[in-house]
Amino acid sequence: MTDFINEYSMHSHTCGQLRREDVGSEVTLCGWAWHNRDHGGLIFVDLRDREGYTQVVVDPDCVNAEDFQAAEHLGREFVLQITGTVRARGEGMVNPNMATGEIEVMATSLTVLNTSVTPPFSIEDGIETDETTRMKWRYLDLRRPEMYNNIKLRHVVAQALRSALNERGFLEVETPILANSTPEGARDYLVPSRPNPGKFYALPQSPQQFKQMLMCGGIERYYQIARCFRDEDLRADRQPEFTQVDIEMSFVKENDVITMMEDVMKEVLAAAGIEHEFPLQRMQYREAMDRFGCDRPDVRFGMELVDLTEIVRGCGFGVFAKAVDAGGVVKCINCKGAGDWSRGDIEKLAVIADENGAKGMAWIAFTSDGKEKSPIIKFFDDETYAAIKEAAGAEPGDLLLFGADSYEVVSAVLSALRLAMAERLGIEREGHALLWVVNFPMFRYDEEQGKYAAEHHPFTHVLDEDMDKIESDPLACGSYSYDIVMDGFELGGGSIRIHNAEEQKRVLRRCGVSEEDLELKFGHLLHALELGAPPHGGIALGLDRLVMLLAGKQSIRDVIAFPKTSSASDPMTGSPNAVTGKQLKEVNLRLL
Repeated sequence: MTDFINEYSMHSHTCGQLRREDVGSEVTLCGWAWHNRDHGGLIFVDLRDREGYTQVVVDPDCVNAEDFQAAEHLGREFVLQITGTVRARGEGMVNPNMATGEIEVMATSLTVLNTSVTPPFSIEDGIETDETTRMKWRYLDLRRPEMYNNIKLRHVVAQALRSALNERGFLEVETPILANSTPEGARDYLVPSRPNPGKFYALPQSPQQFKQMLMCGGIERYYQIARCFRDEDLRADRQPEFTQVDIEMSFVKENDVITMMEDVMKEVLAAAGIEHEFPLQRMQYREAMDRFGCDRPDVRFGMELVDLTEIVRGCGFGVFAKAVDAGGVVKCINCKGAGDWSRGDIEKLAVIADENGAKGMAWIAFTSDGKEKSPIIKFFDDETYAAIKEAAGAEPGDLLLFGADSYEVVSAVLSALRLAMAERLGIEREGHALLWVVNFPMFRYDEEQGKYAAEHHPFTHVLDEDMDKIESDPLACGSYSYDIVMDGFELGGGSIRIHNAEEQKRVLRRCGVSEEDLELKFGHLLHALELGAPPHGGIALGLDRLVMLLAGKQSIRDVIAFPKTSSASDPMTGSPNAVTGKQLKEVNLRLL
C-alpha cells in the first residue's frame, strides 16, 4: 500500500518507510513538523505523517539561506516538503524506539507548504486533554498516531469483513436511509417530507425489514455495512448514529448462521492480529442470567452469582425471607480481596445497587485476620450462616454482596456490582473472550408500557414447540435467537426470522400492534411473507463496538472519525443547530 501512496503524491516515501537499506537514496518527504531542535547551527526536525516519523537534519551548508531561515522559524504542525539524502545515524545515535531510528535525512531543500497557529493541544499519544476539546478540534486529534491507528484498524476490520463475506457468496446491497417508522426498541429520528405535508420519514434503526424483503426477493445472501440511527440516551458504547454489519441468509437454520459467522470472525480477528479458539462456546440464555446476571457475560473472570434462595427460605433475616416468600430470589457474589474494606467503602456500593433497582444492599465481610463483620450476621442461626458461607466459598479476605428481590432485579444488581468490583479490585481481564448466548425468550413484559414486547425484535421466529403459547402464555415462549458476546459486550445479535405471515401477525398482535397498524406499518412485510418467503435468518454486528474492543479502548468515540458527545452534539461543527423560519415553513413545521 505504501508504494501506491508514493505513486500519486508529492513525496517519494512516507515518513515511516525509510530503513538502513535506503542509505544513500535521494528522497522527498511531506508531513507535519512534529518536534524541532536547534543544536548549535544544525536544526533537527521530526517530520510526521500517518505512517510514522523521520528525523530530518537541516545544515546551513547543505541548503540555501532562504530554506535554512525557514527551518529556523518552524512552528509545530507546519506543513513541510523536504528533499534530501538518507544517511545512517552516527554511533550511539540510533533510536531503537522508532521504526526509522537507524537513519536520518540530510535536507537539501525545505519548502513550507502551510503554516499553523499554535495547536490547542499536543499532537501526541497519551495526552490528558478533555474529550470535548479533542472532539472540537477532531481533525487535529486524528493526527495523533493513537487515533490514526484506531481509524486504520477500523478500515482493516471492515475490509476483512467484506472479503470474508464476498468469498462466501454474499452480495453487498444498500437499503434506504429514508424509511418508515417501525418499533425497534428506541425512539426514531424523524425527517419531515416536504412533498407530503404532515408526513415523516424515519431514519433506520436497522435495515431489518429491508433485509427480510431482500430474502423474499431471492437475493439469498446479503450484507451491508449500514449506517443506523437511534434517538436514545448515550453511553460509552452507544452513539446516535452508528455502523452495523448487517447479514442475512436464506434457506438456513440457526446453526448455519452461527457457523458461518464464526468462520467470518476467525478471518476478521486474524486480520487484526488476534488469535482465538473456534468454535465458540454456546451458553443458554438462562444459564448466562443464572451465573452472571446478564445476557452478555464477561467470562474472563469469576465472581459468579451464587443462589442462596433455598438456604435462606424462612430464615430469621426478614429481608431475605420476605423476598423468597414473594417468589423472588436471594443471591450473592464473593468479592475476593475486599474483606478488609472499611464499612464506609462497602456501603458506598449501595449506590450501584440502588441504580439497578435494589431497595438496599446487604453484605458480610471476612477480614484477613479472621474476623467477620456485618449488620446482618446476628439474624442467622448457626446452620443457615454456615450454609451461606459454604455455598459462597467464603474465606478470610472475602466480601459477600447480596441481592434479595425479584429474579430480574437481583440479576441486574449483582451483574452491575460484579463488574464494578472487578474494576475496583483490579482483576486482570487479559485477551479477548467470545461466546454465543442462545435461545432468548421471545417476549418480555414491559411494565412501563403495560404490554408485552419482543426480547430481540418482533420478527424473530418462535420456537416450534412454543407456537401454541403466543396468546396464552407469551412469557413461556422461546425463540430461535443468538447473540455473539465479546469481553462482556453484546457484539451482535441475530435470529431466525418469521417467514410465515400468520405467525408474524400473531407476534405483532401479542406486542400490542393494532389491526390498523398491522397494515399501515407492516403491510409491505406481511404481503412479502404471503408471496413465497423462504426460511431465512441473519445477524447484525456493531462495527464500532468490535473495533473498540480490538483497539482496547473504553469508548466507541475513540474509533469513530467524527463522533457525537454524550448530549448527541458535535462540538466541531456545532450541530445540532437552529434552522430558519423559511426552512421550517417549507416542510410545514413551526416551533412551539
